[in-house]
Amino acid sequence: MKDQRLKGVLFASITALTWGFLVIALKMSTTIMDPLTIVWFRFLVAFSILFIYYVIKKPSYLKILRNPPIYLVIASLGLGINYIAFIYGIKLTTASSAQVIIQIGPIFLGFVGLVFFKEKISLRQSIGFMIVGIGLFIFYRDNINKLVGDAEMYNMGVLWVVVAAMAWVVYAAFQKQLVKTYPAQQMNLFIFGLPVLLFLPFIKPACFLELDFANWMLMVYLGLNTLIAYGFLAMAFKYLEANKISVIVTMNPIITFILIGLLTYFEVSWVEPEKLTTRGVLAALLVVVGAITAVTFAKPGKKKEITKLIPTHKDK
Repeated sequence: MKDQRLKGVLFASITALTWGFLVIALKMSTTIMDPLTIVWFRFLVAFSILFIYYVIKKPSYLKILRNPPIYLVIASLGLGINYIAFIYGIKLTTASSAQVIIQIGPIFLGFVGLVFFKEKISLRQSIGFMIVGIGLFIFYRDNINKLVGDAEMYNMGVLWVVVAAMAWVVYAAFQKQLVKTYPAQQMNLFIFGLPVLLFLPFIKPACFLELDFANWMLMVYLGLNTLIAYGFLAMAFKYLEANKISVIVTMNPIITFILIGLLTYFEVSWVEPEKLTTRGVLAALLVVVGAITAVTFAKPGKKKEITKLIPTHKDK
């Protein structure tokens, strides 16, 4: 049991690390390609690698592509919407802003448990929610005050990120339940594959003709990031409770802030510099601390789970 929990912590930590780097890479990619095409390519790379692997190693896993459970379809749609909304949010705001605001995802996940699974909310959890609210308000006001003429665009970006957070909650809630019945990577095969088909009619193939070697490497990295982050996240759900995973994953803005600070300090030309005020940094830390508090002190529910509606998978 202890070894399994350590695996869960390790897998969730890898996800947090990859997401800490991801937001900066996404911000860079929006300057070279259409956002929807970026999202499609990320899913294509991740799906292709998994598909080739299972064709060779375990062809029986491919049957999930023909007959997926409805909850897996919902999870895939949730992640697809999350990807689209988040990249548009990054394009209209900044990497640090998107990374902080997306942390309302764990808060929404807490409300899902409260409303749909009748989980009880503790006093400390309530305090965590309030801390997040205060931190988000201060962070938002600090960023708005720094803008001159771009407040409307920033507000639209914030709205996109909020939509991304809510879509991620849909994905996470169903993924957590499904992983008890289906192998994690088999589910990812379908979760990555469905958006490839759905988004195909809307991409701009001509964008790929304009990429140089460095840009191609950036795009491939984004695809591999999808495979690594969500592959390890799915495995973490198998070994660790959702609230503990949320605690670890919520730390990823700190990684992003450190990277942005270093890149700004060294004045690199390939990343848009961000000047973070002391108030903004403190507000961001409030959001992180509040989110951790909210998910850490969540009370267990009454085991009202959707897994009762999910058929047993014989190939597990």
